Amino acid sequence: MSPWTPTDLDLVERADELRIASARPDGTLRPAVTIWVVRVGDDVYVRSAQGPSNGWFRRAVDSGHGHVSVGGVESDVVFATATDAPHDEIDAAYHAKYDRYGPGPVGAVTGPTVTAVTLRLDPRSASLS
Repeated sequence: MSPWTPTDLDLVERADELRIASARPDGTLRPAVTIWVVRVGDDVYVRSAQGPSNGWFRRAVDSGHGHVSVGGVESDVVFATATDAPHDEIDAAYHAKYDRYGPGPVGAVTGPTVTAVTLRLDPRSASLS
């Protein structure tokens, strides 16, 4: 598994949104959905604002892999559960990046209730940026 490159991480950090598509059992990709994304250190995280029953989140967990597009970066990824992630730092990254949208939207992806719906995106191969 290749790590994110420094350039990829900078692009992720600057991008407002990420397009995420999980893989179907036959390997084809489902239609991508747009969600918020944050970088913490050398890792990239996403959270489900509507909890574990959200369609994109359920499909990502079930498939375990897919594809993301963000800020010019295209990468096949593994969706890794992030129970041991630095959740306080992830919360801070969401606040720093998205507080301008108000407490409602940011509150949906921060705090103790979203730790279970946090995924780390690990590149499966070198990015195409």
